Amino acid sequence: MSKIHSTAVIEEGAQIANSAEIGPFCWVSSRAKIGENVKLLGRVTIMGDTTIGEGTIVFPGAVLGGGPQDHGNEFKQEAKLIIGKNNIIRENVTMHAGTPKEHFTTTVGDGGMFMINSHIAHDCVVGNNVIMTNNAVIGGHVRLGDGVIIGGNSAVHQFCRIGRKAMIGGMSGVDRDVIPFAIVTGERGKLRGLNVVGMKRSGIESEVIKAAQRAFMFIFKGKEGNFESRLQEARQKYQDNAMVMEQIKFIEEALSGRRNVMVAD
Repeated sequence: MSKIHSTAVIEEGAQIANSAEIGPFCWVSSRAKIGENVKLLGRVTIMGDTTIGEGTIVFPGAVLGGGPQDHGNEFKQEAKLIIGKNNIIRENVTMHAGTPKEHFTTTVGDGGMFMINSHIAHDCVVGNNVIMTNNAVIGGHVRLGDGVIIGGNSAVHQFCRIGRKAMIGGMSGVDRDVIPFAIVTGERGKLRGLNVVGMKRSGIESEVIKAAQRAFMFIFKGKEGNFESRLQEARQKYQDNAMVMEQIKFIEEALSGRRNVMVAD
């Protein structure tokens, strides 16, 4: 049997796994689905059609699955929030359900850490092993790749994409797409270079990293031709480097969709 505190309010219809623990003064909606070994430590609010994957721990004050801050869609019954496995969701975190624009769904992957007061808006897709530090916020329809780190008090504008293993420094504003493995810092975020430490920790070979650094300097800071021509030249030159090709593909997808990509100073 699930361990449910006597002060918790569990609406009829909620699906709660036998090994889940629901602490004092929690409220769980009738459409919630709480997985195995999930812990709601206390004063946690689970709203609407929200799924929480096994092993996730939610700290007091968190509100998950609330209606989107999208005028006219605040109370859509179809809206969903799907949270994966083994996440740590700290105090006062908010994650909102989706809107009709993205099939009503907001998705959070596995193994993430979402620190105090961080916020995930409607229709976002958040990858695995993402870290959002205290007070970090992402707007609607944002895409965060696996292993992204968002520094404290940073904000990502709606519809932006942050590529895999990119790191956004504290107190940075991001208003355009950020390539995989990038480092962004500054009040109005600027592309400063590549996340070499993150690459090394991921076990990427040093020669691959050095080649990626050379490609970065050529594409973003080269003097030959224009940005698009350097991109095409790099595609030919580094076609055997999977890391560089991932970055080039990311940029080309942005350009084909008439999106803005953050460039270096």
